[in-house]
Amino acid sequence: MTREAAQPWKTDKWFVSPWNFAEEVTAGFNPPAHLKIHDVTLRDGEQQAGIVFTRDEKIRIAEKLAEAGIHRIEAGTPAVSPNDEAAIKEIVRRKLGPEIFVLSRCMIDDVKRAIDCGVDGVTIEIPSSEHLVEHSYKWTMEKATDLSIKATQFAHEQGLYVSFFPVDATRSNIDWFLQLIERVATEGHMDALGLVDTFGVLSPHGASYYTRTMREHITKPLEVHFHNNFGMAVANTIMSVLEGGEVIHSTITGIGEGGGNCPMIEAVMALRILYGVDAGLKYEMLNELSDMVTTLAGRGPNRPFVGEETYDVESGMVVSWHRNSRGQYPTETVPILPSLVGHRDPRYVMGKKSGIDSVAIWAEKLQIDLDKDQGAEVLKRVKQYSHDVKRQLTEEEFKEIANAVKSGG
Repeated sequence: MTREAAQPWKTDKWFVSPWNFAEEVTAGFNPPAHLKIHDVTLRDGEQQAGIVFTRDEKIRIAEKLAEAGIHRIEAGTPAVSPNDEAAIKEIVRRKLGPEIFVLSRCMIDDVKRAIDCGVDGVTIEIPSSEHLVEHSYKWTMEKATDLSIKATQFAHEQGLYVSFFPVDATRSNIDWFLQLIERVATEGHMDALGLVDTFGVLSPHGASYYTRTMREHITKPLEVHFHNNFGMAVANTIMSVLEGGEVIHSTITGIGEGGGNCPMIEAVMALRILYGVDAGLKYEMLNELSDMVTTLAGRGPNRPFVGEETYDVESGMVVSWHRNSRGQYPTETVPILPSLVGHRDPRYVMGKKSGIDSVAIWAEKLQIDLDKDQGAEVLKRVKQYSHDVKRQLTEEEFKEIANAVKSGG
């Protein structure tokens, strides 16, 4: 028996509390035999307002992730922009070693884009709380369920590994949520279930309950995707892994929309040293990897509650959620009102990840009249401009693009 195995709290490389390993503490822990890391830096991390990774930067980060032993890379969302789609295809072409995934909405056209990129798997997202479906998507629950069934089945038929990703699950009715999962598992397809805390509103004990309850109802692998709006993402992820969660979705430094995603480095180091659960990474590369991502992102994660840009939104889909629900249901997509901590209201910023609703909001604010085709062309140019300058657009830059489109330039 090695010294590390006999005395895991004190080795040549660390010295932590022996209490962590007392039988009274570890009784009931059930971590997976093999823990995988599914990195979402290139997709969810880039959704943080103000972060823009160019095509070449995404490839550089993917290469470094592979070198560090990351098991999966979620390389982006093909529908975001032609540059994103090109980056995904190039990452796939290079055969770096990790499995390559992309995010798709619960739409067959999105899955087709994933297939065209040649990826190994797809994370298919669907709203799973009745209030988000009704207030932000303006759908019926039957529509949401039907789309999930069709998209997951189609992806499976095309040979993709399907991770089913129910958005806002942690604010849903548990009975309704279980019905959704069971219907998709039986009528559609899932190879794994994502345990998603979209707005970072779980407590550590809630994370244990969530994982344990899903484990009681399905036999599929569980993938843990927790956000950090309350600063709880690492604790919640650990609690879920100790209940049997097999895959951690995380970003290298914790970057991501709002309060950010689970920071991978803190999560894997805590699991390895405080709990004896080893993800099998090249840990000596974590500092280099963090430096690269921080440099290319131009910033670190937002601070929960009080970060200057914590409530800003760039992602087109989330802007649409805000626009549909904010007036009548202000805590639907901003679960903690900024005023509670004396913060300013959210801003809709314009950049590479923006959508058509963002263009409509900005055009209305600046009194620019755009028809449907003009709006689509403005959005296309906005995405390319943001990619090229690696930042958000100013109002003046948006005006120049919009006016050029209106004048046929």
